[in-house]
Amino acid sequence: MPNVYCVRAEFGTYTPHFVKGGYVALGWVQIGDLSKIQTREDLYPVYKKAYPKDTSNVVIGQQVGQLARFLFEIAPGEYVITPDADTDWLHVGVVGDDPLYAYADDSDGCPFRHRRPVGWLPKKFKRSDFSVPFQNTMRSSLTVFLVSHRLHFFEVIGKKDLVPEGKKDAYDPYKAVLNQLLELTAEEFEILISHLLTALGFEGSEHTGKPGDGGVDATGELDVANLAKVKVFVQAKRYKLGQKVSANTVKALRQSIPQNGQGAFITTAGFQNKAREVATEAGFPRIGLINGSQLVDLLVEHWEAIPEDFQDKLGLKPGLVLS
Repeated sequence: MPNVYCVRAEFGTYTPHFVKGGYVALGWVQIGDLSKIQTREDLYPVYKKAYPKDTSNVVIGQQVGQLARFLFEIAPGEYVITPDADTDWLHVGVVGDDPLYAYADDSDGCPFRHRRPVGWLPKKFKRSDFSVPFQNTMRSSLTVFLVSHRLHFFEVIGKKDLVPEGKKDAYDPYKAVLNQLLELTAEEFEILISHLLTALGFEGSEHTGKPGDGGVDATGELDVANLAKVKVFVQAKRYKLGQKVSANTVKALRQSIPQNGQGAFITTAGFQNKAREVATEAGFPRIGLINGSQLVDLLVEHWEAIPEDFQDKLGLKPGLVLS
């Protein structure tokens, strides 16, 4: 199973250049052609000469580590992810071998001259298509890093043939947990989601909906270390596994979201592609979409904060396996 790496493009600024030019690239503009460099150790004197003001061994080690990863660890045939400027989207490509590395000019408008060839897939992927743990790995502040959860990644991008047979598990823990959630009544499910909001750090989380009302079922406010406050209006709905929430259903939630608020639609099922487009449509409050697998991920992370009566009713124990 190939490794998967993330190579950032200055907050997505140069992502269009990466995709159009068929490459990923690094900056470090004070460092010239590295085609003669053979090992990680060879990079230390080159980096220190180019950036003499960096005197911390920690900083130097981190920066040299990223250069070495880019030059030596990312092999042809492995996969790279580059986030778009619109961070809801991820571009995925396969690393090429001709050439293995190039110190290019910046005539295409991208100042990042250290480049590796990439064949980009024609389709880009929604960040929300991936599990919560996978999304968490994408939060690294590094420019180049190894991404975890490869099996899940290849399943989402439609490359299941890259997953070794021994890695394919007949038991689906997500399906098992979702079936337990479907045993809850509509109101119980909505109350569970309000508890989950509290576990996620939302203050004043409360269950506000009524079964079948088609509107907001729970609300909460997140205060991020006094830096920002987000008021979220949540619709929580159970759907049979395999179903897809429609664009019109997501669009209907907009009517209940104030202009200064954000929405969230949490379900046991999935979402149509059009629903995802509606959720981030410009000029309207943003609506976060949490599908069934992502809901299970969040419950795994915050299970200890869920009231015991719900833990008992669902018949699950830590790790969300059946008791």
